[in-house]
Amino acid sequence: MDVDAEIAALDALSSERLRQRWIVETGNAEPRVSPKLLRLALAWEIQARRLGGHTRETTRTLDQLVRGDTPTTPPAAGMRLVREWGGRVHVVVIDEDQVVRWDGKKWNSLSEVARAITGTRWSGPAFFGLKKKVAA
Repeated sequence: MDVDAEIAALDALSSERLRQRWIVETGNAEPRVSPKLLRLALAWEIQARRLGGHTRETTRTLDQLVRGDTPTTPPAAGMRLVREWGGRVHVVVIDEDQVVRWDGKKWNSLSEVARAITGTRWSGPAFFGLKKKVAA
């Protein structure tokens, strides 16, 4: 059965059959939601499983949002990050090939640069302000 037919068939299922289908499809207990919302969630699950679902990055971002963690903006090519530390301004540039450049050298990650600047272990994205704190 193709995805469109599977989704269309959800309209004919009773609430009980929708719950059973949810358990079969996801392997999880059914959520306490209306049949209408469960039908939509099932349609999404069917599409995600048959057509590939979200990218790893999207899944990570969504997980962070659900847990209330700090969202992280990945460094993008051409990005210029500026941080003051120890009375000195440090400028880091992300090249097109994702190489990090700082102080005339190539670095593998922002965390390596943060460690070189501070002398201690840091999360590079946190040090350069790419992690945003979620308001309480």
